Amino acid sequence: MASPDWPVEEASGRDVRAVIPEEFRLDSGERLAASEIVGRLYGPDQGPLVVVAGGISGGRFAARWWSWAVRAGGPIDLGRARVLAFDLLPGKDEPGVTITTTDQARLLARLLDAIDEPGVDAFIGASYGGCIGLAFAAAFPGRIGQLVAISAAHRTHPTATAWRGVQRRLLAFARDCGREAEGVALARELAMATYRTPEEFALRFASTPPAGAGAPYPVCDYLIARGADYAEVSSAGRWISLSDSLDRHAVAPEAVRCPLTVIGFTSDRLVPIEDSRELAARAPDLRRLVETPSIFGHDAFLKERELVGRLLHDALSPLYAAPFREIAA
Repeated sequence: MASPDWPVEEASGRDVRAVIPEEFRLDSGERLAASEIVGRLYGPDQGPLVVVAGGISGGRFAARWWSWAVRAGGPIDLGRARVLAFDLLPGKDEPGVTITTTDQARLLARLLDAIDEPGVDAFIGASYGGCIGLAFAAAFPGRIGQLVAISAAHRTHPTATAWRGVQRRLLAFARDCGREAEGVALARELAMATYRTPEEFALRFASTPPAGAGAPYPVCDYLIARGADYAEVSSAGRWISLSDSLDRHAVAPEAVRCPLTVIGFTSDRLVPIEDSRELAARAPDLRRLVETPSIFGHDAFLKERELVGRLLHDALSPLYAAPFREIAA
């Protein structure tokens, strides 16, 4: 699909922080090593508040990892809305913990309290961020105006758990062998192979054999580069925690009572379209179910700029036009 010629410069923003109290416990009973949750606010001082959350490699710099969407005049328009994005915990340098999407939603609620916001007018969540959005809507129904869940469902499919389980065992093995960075890179290579589709790889990469057995094929060169990049920004412990969090994710669709838009891709092998359909069918206030093909599979929310941009614009336009609405505490 052709993409419009949108700029990709990162918009400016300011960091906001919330203290994590000593008594805060995760659903597992564990404590976080971090003493605060860090978010970033973009856009004007006034206007509707939109939370943006992406995959486990996302974080508070939404205007960087989703620069074509989060920008002035863009689908998530920084000229008309305030945007809040936040760092997922645990961080890279923290020990791993057992953390759920509901835990992440509770941390977001603390961040909202710290910036004196009773709730959010819209939550745009993709991949893991969509799972957090569903958990937030279920846990804090009075603090959310609407939810757009992209490439995310109310549960994890066993096939996705199987792939991520191999990644976690690879990460743990490499860490225990003292070769953590190599393990992170290899696990990322495997993950990238599940994010994209066979059709994309067939179009992009020749099957030309290398000189000898064990040397990389053309598609392997691409995966190796992506793995090396990721090894610089993640740790085995953090990835194990967030990967496991995805596989623990479970929210009853009936508990998501805010207006809901579900966007799924028929080529997504991590979030099968059948799960998006079930979420939509069981949600009490479905606004729209969009299912569409994409050569990019699970990563379509990052790559399908024209399509996803139009859907985000459609979801948020009424919010821009309406007077600011106070969300019930």
